[in-house]
Amino acid sequence: MNINDYILKEIKAFQLSDNIKKAQKVFKNYPITHFPIVESDVLLGSFAEDDIQTLEDKESELSMHTHLMHSFFADEKANVLELLKIFANNNTNIIPVLNKDKKYMGYYDLCDVLDLFSTSPFMLEQSETLIVEKLELEYSMSEIAQITETNGAKLLGMYISEKQDNFIQITLRVISKDINEVMQTFRRYDYKIISNHENDIYLEDLKNRSEYLQKYLEM
Repeated sequence: MNINDYILKEIKAFQLSDNIKKAQKVFKNYPITHFPIVESDVLLGSFAEDDIQTLEDKESELSMHTHLMHSFFADEKANVLELLKIFANNNTNIIPVLNKDKKYMGYYDLCDVLDLFSTSPFMLEQSETLIVEKLELEYSMSEIAQITETNGAKLLGMYISEKQDNFIQITLRVISKDINEVMQTFRRYDYKIISNHENDIYLEDLKNRSEYLQKYLEM
């Protein structure tokens, strides 16, 4: 389904001539973190609930508080991953949407975008979630794809899920009849397997060796 089908107009955009009392009422009636300010179809910015609720002069116009406005929006051609990034970076649950002429179209709701993402083949296909780690300077997306597919597995998608201390973790969604073969190949290429998997031959072997050593030391 086209992401544009999820553009909403239920909450009417405000104008700078609206007062604080009206804005506070909207936040009370709707579970939103921000609302957009639009003049002649042009987005000026968005006010946050946290800022509006602290204002005591309820009859003052929003134009008196433009220094509190936040500037973020999505292009009508933005994809789901780009939208999720905007949601996260701005700590918001709605995103104003602009068309190619930079005119205001409406807004995206976080719940709708998450629902759309959760019903994508990336999430719905029966598959394994595999997380691998390597030094940031040494990993390669093309190498990861090659390792996965040369073992007869199908790679649904992957993304960088964590970066810390020069190491990077990549999360993969993989369809495989034998995930152990995939994991063993990653280990041969010096990738560390972060995720836990049942019947991991490598871990079972380490466990058996450890138990054998422990028995030997106790003799």
